[in-house]
Amino acid sequence: MRFVIVTGMSGAGKSTALRTMEDMGYFCVDNLPVLLIEKFAEISRDQNFNYDRVAVGIDIRSGRKLDDLSLVLANLKNDNFTYEILFLDANDSELVKRFKETRREHPLTRGGRVEDGIAEERGRIAFLREIADYIVDTSGLLSRELKKEVSKILSAGKDYSNMIVSIVSFGYKNGIPRDADLVFDVRFLPNPYYVPELKSHTGNESCIQEYVMQTGEGDRFLEKLYGLLEFLIPQYVENEGKHQLVVAIGCTGGRHRSVTIANLIHERLQALPYSVRVFHRDIGMDTVLKGE
Repeated sequence: MRFVIVTGMSGAGKSTALRTMEDMGYFCVDNLPVLLIEKFAEISRDQNFNYDRVAVGIDIRSGRKLDDLSLVLANLKNDNFTYEILFLDANDSELVKRFKETRREHPLTRGGRVEDGIAEERGRIAFLREIADYIVDTSGLLSRELKKEVSKILSAGKDYSNMIVSIVSFGYKNGIPRDADLVFDVRFLPNPYYVPELKSHTGNESCIQEYVMQTGEGDRFLEKLYGLLEFLIPQYVENEGKHQLVVAIGCTGGRHRSVTIANLIHERLQALPYSVRVFHRDIGMDTVLKGE
């Protein structure tokens, strides 16, 4: 039987995760009192229990009893009961935004500031983040992307990596993405902007990709970039504890060359054990300035 404890920050997406798991055939219980977890684990191990996959939602709503969870988890281990912990997180500014959008009060706010409730919660559940098997930072994830991520975790199991790599194409004339960890300039590649019949197309189309990659320099760059990322990403995970990495690929306008390279490196990175996404920040912007 697979027993998963779903926890994390309020507003980080636990409800979405549990709904996803329910759709996958998990028997899900949300906000189970801490003191009942051991009893529920015992019941779930019974041969008459009809589910071989179980998910339990635990969070700050347990109040002061949450402090007893460490002892409960230790007892389960001593009893040779196997469980996994999925921890959902998000940065403070994103959590504040979500609470304001939904007009819900943070469980620890008690009429005060949301920021104070988030800070207190982060401190109280830090021990769960430290022992979690899987950590998903949902700051930049849409609901459908979180569902996909949860499904991937539960399918891959222990082979899953917590790292989410975002490949972002952009145009230098619109500024470098502020959240970029690594920035690569591909303005050395052939520019379709100066070819009238190609100017209105984008790097999502084969005609642009063929033009950009025609000299072979693009292929050599991709090979070196892939090798660099293959080396760097595990270093970030192991030595920096990073769970998100933003790789920005820039050209002048963000429609042709950067989009092409972003798409191609996204395809290459699928071979690595990480969750990889691609975004084209400036692909729809008006190309008024000369030089794509």
